Amino acid sequence: MTATRAQALQAPFFAPESFLDAQAALNRAQQIHAAGTACLREALQRFVAGDDIGPVRACYPFVRLRTDTVARAQPPSHLAYGFVAGPGVYETTLTRPDLFGDYFREQFQLLLDNHGQALEVGSSTQPIPLHFALSEHEHVEGSLSAERRLLMRDVFDLPDLAAMDDGIANGTHRSAPGAPEPLALFTAPRVDYSLHRLRHYTGCSPEHFQNFVLFTNYQFYIDEFCRLGQGLMQRAPDPAAPDEHDDCIAFVEPGNLVTRRVGLPAEDIDALGQALPRLPQMPAYHLVRRDRSGITMVNIGVGPANAKTISDHIAVLRPHAWLMLGHCAGLRNSQALGDYVLAHAYVREDHVLDEELPLWVPIPPLAEIQLALEAAVAQVTGLKGAELKHIFRTGTVASTDNRNWELLPYPGPERRFSQSRAVALDMESATLAANGFRFRVPYGTLLCVSDKPLHGEIKLPGMANQFYRERVDQHLRIGLRAVELLRAQGPDQLHSRKLRSFAEVAFQ
Repeated sequence: MTATRAQALQAPFFAPESFLDAQAALNRAQQIHAAGTACLREALQRFVAGDDIGPVRACYPFVRLRTDTVARAQPPSHLAYGFVAGPGVYETTLTRPDLFGDYFREQFQLLLDNHGQALEVGSSTQPIPLHFALSEHEHVEGSLSAERRLLMRDVFDLPDLAAMDDGIANGTHRSAPGAPEPLALFTAPRVDYSLHRLRHYTGCSPEHFQNFVLFTNYQFYIDEFCRLGQGLMQRAPDPAAPDEHDDCIAFVEPGNLVTRRVGLPAEDIDALGQALPRLPQMPAYHLVRRDRSGITMVNIGVGPANAKTISDHIAVLRPHAWLMLGHCAGLRNSQALGDYVLAHAYVREDHVLDEELPLWVPIPPLAEIQLALEAAVAQVTGLKGAELKHIFRTGTVASTDNRNWELLPYPGPERRFSQSRAVALDMESATLAANGFRFRVPYGTLLCVSDKPLHGEIKLPGMANQFYRERVDQHLRIGLRAVELLRAQGPDQLHSRKLRSFAEVAFQ
């Protein structure tokens, strides 16, 4: 290929332009991202066809805010986000405006309202890796020889791990002298990386994920969620008896299999779904609402590594809350199988976040989440007062990375559990709560006692089967009811100041 032809493949550069309108700023970001990814896809087609093209580069759009005062354009609101900490220059790269359009528009508008300064949008210097410019149905290496695949590194920008660490979220990031401060927790490459990982681990496109997420460690909960979701899809909303499910429009399963609610037409995206030959590692299921305020439920399996892995990636979608619904070992004589435990503190013996979030950092309970979960238990069980306390208690939950902790020499972890006043033990809850704290995602935990190993009640097949039959349906309905209560509060109330630092990024 000639130098002239190679030059023609370069993505257009958009000089920074000022905007006082959030939608106009979003439109420019969309234009920049679309032009860049289109250029990379065209270049890849030519490369696969055998053309000898030169290096091709496209860069993410960025948004920038400049302010020279600590004063705000309007009185401070109750929101814990939407403003910068003080005078300076702040910016972040942006990706997938098609997916994050509503989110970006809201963040832009808050900055405009709070600071009264124009936003600058233009082409950044951060390259878009080729892999992140392709849809999930496009594959890079499929028809290329090993030599041709190696040559890709000379032609395209490939994912660079140095551009996608979690230093901002961890509070360890320090901008270089003269460089802008961050506006968001995640850079565009970090977001793109997680979007691709979500497809891999859950079997679903990020477009289907909803703003409220339930995590579980047992497939029984997923089976019940599917039964409820599919049943709802077979019932059309009744105008004579409106309820909170009227806005549910689809149920989505791994493989992007979409079931539309009866009476609603199919959409183009539905045709892309197909049954998977096997379930992915952490399958996700989605009860979809028109405004994305529905429920995503993920079976994370067993262990803190899975809990960290999936929440690392779901966090880039900026959900309004995630809740853990799972089983635990009861540690008190007064507990019975099937009792509920609402975590108000955590003993972190999971170890998977020790580097990112030191153990001396407390993980506080969030009042909005705690109250919703407690109210949901009362409403679903129909119990109150002493009757409710008989099956439900609030206490410390310990999470361990050793599934066979019972086999350690005595007294081992039992002493620590006693000293911490823990009432329950599992392997995932502290990880999900800690990652929620770390990524500023409201979190909560409601567990159900499935065994009491310290008191001789280990999990046996007959006992387990009876427990599952009696409690899974009720436990899930409690989780769904809690989400309804949280949704009614609205995101403004949910994103607690407890999750944000004194020097915080502006984006929610």
